[in-house]
Amino acid sequence: MSRNTDTVNRYLDGFRRSDHEQILSCLTDDIAWTVYGAFQLSGKSAYDAAIEGPGFIGPPTLDVVRMVEQGDTVMAELTGAATRDNGEEMRMSMAEVFVMRDGLICERRAWVIELKENDYR
Repeated sequence: MSRNTDTVNRYLDGFRRSDHEQILSCLTDDIAWTVYGAFQLSGKSAYDAAIEGPGFIGPPTLDVVRMVEQGDTVMAELTGAATRDNGEEMRMSMAEVFVMRDGLICERRAWVIELKENDYR
């Protein structure tokens, strides 16, 4: 496993436990995070504040379907679930692009699709 892939796996593990320290240790200070259709932010303190998204409680479940790496970019296909603050579970499919610099994530771009009916809809 490459250093970049190892960092992404460590990051995902931290997210599965809402471990802010572990997550932030995987990021550059100037991290940029975009969740298309939802928000965009930059910097570690803004990132830290957004780890537990508004309207959700507890850490998400995240399962890696596949991960590929080319140059300074790691791409991951994920499935998972998150608990809304009303107790309902949101199932999702995600595509994540992690742009790396010196073994740390400097940009994260995510596409999150909520699955309401089955594994693809």
